[in-house]
Amino acid sequence: MAYEHAIVLTGGIATGKSTVSSMLKSHGFDVIDADVIAKEVLPLHVKEVEALFGDRVIKEGTIDRKALGALIFNDKKEREKLNAFLHPLIRQEIFRRCDLLEAKQKPYIIDIPLYFESDGYACKLVAVVYAPVEVQRKRLMVRENFTKEEAQKRIDAQISIEEKKILADFLINNSFDMKFLESEIEKFIKFVRGIYAHCKI
Repeated sequence: MAYEHAIVLTGGIATGKSTVSSMLKSHGFDVIDADVIAKEVLPLHVKEVEALFGDRVIKEGTIDRKALGALIFNDKKEREKLNAFLHPLIRQEIFRRCDLLEAKQKPYIIDIPLYFESDGYACKLVAVVYAPVEVQRKRLMVRENFTKEEAQKRIDAQISIEEKKILADFLINNSFDMKFLESEIEKFIKFVRGIYAHCKI
């Protein structure tokens, strides 16, 4: 991927990546959100998804996201099957939007939850939103009403956040409260300005 101005934003489930993404938008960054793209792309492929997983994930002619989620997070092979189908479609749309944003000649964000788990991306800078696994688990249990076991299963479906932390070019720590996170965002913006001296963000 030869996009000079792209900065990947990634992290683990329930580390607060969506919150960080929204905050960066409010500071003037353009954001390409892979999750949003996935939600746009998936409903366009009902027949393909039914062919892959059967009618157990189809409800009234549409994809039952809850049933599909339960299936793929309980079976690694099924998850890999969905990823193999969906990721190329998402990647294609991300690249299309990157082409448009590169023309602005300023840094922008590609929000990719599974950046380290995916092939086909080779961005120069990767920012990781971090929260320790016990915080991830607690947030998932509250947000999704998961049991501890269900929350852990979702966490285990991704590369560990501690491993992602090591791979980061910049770490945004979201282990504490919003005030602390705001200070982390300020540090990130200062980091970006250090690379892009002309940047008005």
